[in-house]
Amino acid sequence: MKPIYAFAAFAVAIATPMPALAATIDAIMYKNPQCSCCEAYAAYLEQNGFKVGIKPVNNLSQISSDAGVPADLEGCHTLMVNGYVVDGLVPVDIVKQLLTERPAISGITLAGMPTGAPGMGGEKAGTWTIYAFTKDGKAPTVYATE
Repeated sequence: MKPIYAFAAFAVAIATPMPALAATIDAIMYKNPQCSCCEAYAAYLEQNGFKVGIKPVNNLSQISSDAGVPADLEGCHTLMVNGYVVDGLVPVDIVKQLLTERPAISGITLAGMPTGAPGMGGEKAGTWTIYAFTKDGKAPTVYATE
Protein backbone atom coordinates (compact mmCIF):
# COMPACT_ATOMS: atom_id res chain seq x y z
CA MET A 1 0.00 0.00 0.00
CA LYS A 2 1.38 3.41 -0.95
CA PRO A 3 2.02 5.75 1.99
CA ILE A 4 -0.63 8.28 0.89
CA TYR A 5 -3.32 5.57 0.76
CA ALA A 6 -2.26 4.17 4.12
CA PHE A 7 -2.50 7.64 5.63
CA ALA A 8 -5.94 8.20 4.08
CA ALA A 9 -7.20 4.87 5.42
CA PHE A 10 -5.83 5.71 8.86
CA ALA A 11 -7.46 9.17 8.77
CA VAL A 12 -10.84 7.66 7.87
CA ALA A 13 -10.50 5.04 10.61
CA ILE A 14 -9.81 7.56 13.36
CA ALA A 15 -12.49 9.96 12.13
CA THR A 16 -15.22 7.31 12.04
CA PRO A 17 -17.34 7.09 15.20
CA MET A 18 -17.04 3.75 16.94
CA PRO A 19 -20.24 2.98 18.86
CA ALA A 20 -18.94 -0.49 19.65
CA LEU A 21 -16.30 1.15 21.82
CA ALA A 22 -18.87 2.96 23.96
CA ALA A 23 -18.66 1.98 27.60
CA THR A 24 -21.14 -0.66 28.72
CA ILE A 25 -23.05 0.09 31.91
CA ASP A 26 -23.00 -2.92 34.24
CA ALA A 27 -26.07 -3.61 36.37
CA ILE A 28 -27.44 -6.38 38.59
CA MET A 29 -31.17 -7.10 38.59
CA TYR A 30 -32.86 -8.83 41.53
CA LYS A 31 -36.23 -10.22 40.51
CA ASN A 32 -39.00 -12.55 41.57
CA PRO A 33 -38.41 -15.91 39.82
CA GLN A 34 -42.00 -15.95 38.49
CA CYS A 35 -41.92 -12.49 36.86
CA SER A 36 -41.30 -12.60 33.10
CA CYS A 37 -41.46 -8.89 32.30
CA CYS A 38 -38.13 -8.42 34.12
CA GLU A 39 -36.25 -10.37 31.43
CA ALA A 40 -37.90 -8.20 28.78
CA TYR A 41 -36.84 -5.08 30.71
CA ALA A 42 -33.27 -6.42 30.99
CA ALA A 43 -33.23 -7.04 27.21
CA TYR A 44 -34.49 -3.47 26.68
CA LEU A 45 -31.66 -2.12 28.85
CA GLU A 46 -29.11 -4.27 27.00
CA GLN A 47 -30.32 -2.85 23.67
CA ASN A 48 -29.51 0.56 25.16
CA GLY A 49 -25.93 0.04 26.37
CA PHE A 50 -26.32 -1.94 29.61
CA LYS A 51 -25.05 -5.37 30.59
CA VAL A 52 -27.54 -6.84 33.05
CA GLY A 53 -26.87 -9.78 35.35
CA ILE A 54 -30.17 -11.31 36.50
CA LYS A 55 -30.51 -12.83 39.98
CA PRO A 56 -33.84 -14.52 40.77
CA VAL A 57 -34.60 -14.17 44.50
CA ASN A 58 -37.44 -15.10 46.82
CA ASN A 59 -37.00 -12.06 49.06
CA LEU A 60 -37.37 -9.19 46.58
CA SER A 61 -39.42 -7.07 48.97
CA GLN A 62 -36.64 -7.33 51.57
CA ILE A 63 -33.96 -6.43 49.01
CA SER A 64 -36.01 -3.41 47.89
CA SER A 65 -36.61 -2.34 51.48
CA ASP A 66 -32.91 -2.71 52.37
CA ALA A 67 -32.09 -0.55 49.34
CA GLY A 68 -34.39 2.20 50.64
CA VAL A 69 -37.32 1.74 48.24
CA PRO A 70 -40.54 2.83 49.98
CA ALA A 71 -42.89 -0.17 50.27
CA ASP A 72 -45.74 1.62 48.48
CA LEU A 73 -43.44 2.47 45.53
CA GLU A 74 -41.89 -0.94 44.88
CA GLY A 75 -41.65 -2.21 41.33
CA CYS A 76 -41.33 -5.76 40.05
CA HIS A 77 -37.54 -5.89 40.35
CA THR A 78 -34.64 -3.99 41.88
CA LEU A 79 -31.70 -2.98 39.69
CA MET A 80 -28.34 -1.95 41.15
CA VAL A 81 -26.34 0.25 38.79
CA ASN A 82 -23.33 2.50 39.42
CA GLY A 83 -24.17 3.02 43.10
CA TYR A 84 -27.88 3.67 42.52
CA VAL A 85 -31.07 1.65 42.86
CA VAL A 86 -33.53 1.61 39.99
CA ASP A 87 -36.76 -0.10 41.00
CA GLY A 88 -39.40 -1.06 38.47
CA LEU A 89 -39.68 -0.43 34.74
CA VAL A 90 -38.04 3.01 34.55
CA PRO A 91 -37.45 4.17 30.94
CA VAL A 92 -33.77 4.02 29.93
CA ASP A 93 -33.50 7.75 29.19
CA ILE A 94 -34.40 8.48 32.82
CA VAL A 95 -31.94 5.84 34.10
CA LYS A 96 -29.20 7.44 32.00
CA GLN A 97 -30.23 10.88 33.27
CA LEU A 98 -29.80 9.60 36.84
CA LEU A 99 -26.35 8.21 36.05
CA THR A 100 -25.29 11.47 34.38
CA GLU A 101 -26.68 13.87 37.00
CA ARG A 102 -25.55 11.74 39.99
CA PRO A 103 -27.95 13.37 42.52
CA ALA A 104 -27.60 12.78 46.27
CA ILE A 105 -30.32 10.10 46.41
CA SER A 106 -30.34 6.32 46.80
CA GLY A 107 -32.36 5.70 43.67
CA ILE A 108 -35.49 6.05 41.60
CA THR A 109 -38.61 3.98 41.14
CA LEU A 110 -41.58 3.58 38.84
CA ALA A 111 -44.07 1.78 41.08
CA GLY A 112 -46.05 -1.20 39.93
CA MET A 113 -46.08 -2.56 36.40
CA PRO A 114 -47.75 0.10 34.25
CA THR A 115 -49.09 -0.94 30.85
CA GLY A 116 -46.79 0.18 28.05
CA ALA A 117 -43.71 0.50 30.29
CA PRO A 118 -40.47 -1.03 28.97
CA GLY A 119 -40.84 -4.79 29.39
CA MET A 120 -44.65 -4.65 29.56
CA GLY A 121 -47.05 -5.03 26.70
CA GLY A 122 -49.76 -2.65 25.62
CA GLU A 123 -49.99 1.03 24.92
CA LYS A 124 -48.87 3.65 27.41
CA ALA A 125 -51.80 5.49 28.96
CA GLY A 126 -51.24 8.70 30.86
CA THR A 127 -48.13 10.04 32.52
CA TRP A 128 -45.76 7.99 34.63
CA THR A 129 -44.23 9.48 37.76
CA ILE A 130 -40.72 8.34 38.64
CA TYR A 131 -39.91 9.00 42.28
CA ALA A 132 -36.53 9.63 43.90
CA PHE A 133 -35.89 8.19 47.34
CA THR A 134 -33.13 8.36 49.92
CA LYS A 135 -31.79 5.70 52.25
CA ASP A 136 -32.45 7.87 55.32
CA GLY A 137 -36.21 7.63 54.95
CA LYS A 138 -36.98 11.15 53.77
CA ALA A 139 -40.23 11.46 51.86
CA PRO A 140 -39.95 10.47 48.20
CA THR A 141 -39.88 13.31 45.69
CA VAL A 142 -40.77 13.40 42.01
CA TYR A 143 -37.60 12.81 39.97
CA ALA A 144 -39.17 12.80 36.50
CA THR A 145 -42.42 12.29 34.62
CA GLU A 146 -42.83 10.63 31.29
